[in-house]
Amino acid sequence: MDYSLITKSKCTDEEDPTTRKPEYDRLSKLKSFDETRAGVKGLVDSGIKHVPRMFHHQFENNSVSCGIQVSIPIIDLEKVKQNRTTREEIVGKVRNASKTWGFFQVLNHGIPMNVMEEMKDGARRFFEQDVESKSRFFSRDYTKRVVYNSNFDLYSAPAAKWRDTVVCSMAPDPPKPEELPAVFRDIMLEYSKQVMNLGYLLFELLSEALGLNPDYLKDIDCAKGLVMLSHYYPICPQPELTLGSSKHADNGFLTILLQDNVGGLQVLHQNQWINVPPTPGALVINIGDLLQLISNDRFTSVDHRVVTNSASPRVSVASFFTTALVPDTRLYGPIKELLSQNNPPKYKETTVKDFITYFNSKGLSGTSPLPHFKLSKPSHGDK
Repeated sequence: MDYSLITKSKCTDEEDPTTRKPEYDRLSKLKSFDETRAGVKGLVDSGIKHVPRMFHHQFENNSVSCGIQVSIPIIDLEKVKQNRTTREEIVGKVRNASKTWGFFQVLNHGIPMNVMEEMKDGARRFFEQDVESKSRFFSRDYTKRVVYNSNFDLYSAPAAKWRDTVVCSMAPDPPKPEELPAVFRDIMLEYSKQVMNLGYLLFELLSEALGLNPDYLKDIDCAKGLVMLSHYYPICPQPELTLGSSKHADNGFLTILLQDNVGGLQVLHQNQWINVPPTPGALVINIGDLLQLISNDRFTSVDHRVVTNSASPRVSVASFFTTALVPDTRLYGPIKELLSQNNPPKYKETTVKDFITYFNSKGLSGTSPLPHFKLSKPSHGDK
């Protein structure tokens, strides 16, 4: 693979800020990078010492909490199905975390440790194989069952992220084994089944936290679709210039995140970036924009990001409960059972497709799509 397109002839003006030329042609740089199909890992493997300008981010002034240590809630799900009193306590914790944080971690969630470890190892194997093997799955057509690339929003976001991704649509129509990359085929199928089961439980708890029937959110298809994104964040020579994932909130209903022991995830809480250090055996759960919309702001979808480091590559697997890749005309709006004269609907109805299309048009720009779907005035119609 010839990396000179990015690392030499195309990027000499950006490798050293002191020699940067004013006539910077960003689009040609993006195309040259994309055409290698080698991703950010290809840049690192080529031996670059400076982060190319296309990856430079404008950092906000939100400080990182380094005084009193605050951490997202950790909820133990043990005996959630056996003990009614315990379940009610867990539901209360889920309700509080979903409102005040939008994030929480779960322990004793039912997914075996060896399955989680093998899933992380499998994702790492995919990204660390040779470029030719990965490039067979390279595409920007998300109607395909498996898509590998770097930055889904490469051409629309203000700055590229320091990460590569493989996207697999796992539900409601799971791929055939031969459609998945051989290096993590078996574990992907097993892990996705386990995640679906955990998702069903979490949607039950979230339904109960809203005062609804346990099956309510499942019955309106919040758990119908599952899209799994395996991310690889290579080591970065200048972590202060770029981000592995820029500030954003997830656009689906719910996300289950498996992360390795490297760290880097940060959640924006009370205008401070809070580190989410890996907890052995835990999975990170966060509320998505669509769940905030249908809960009429009872639950909160919160901004988060991933910072880079110069010591070790990071691997994570984010499982998104969304029907974004499923033909579905169902309209989603604030749940009528939650509305009253004092709590009128705050959002208009939308399909998942329309919501995601609007989200994708902006890329991970740090701007929430939710205000676009807000009603101009609170509606006092049907309660």
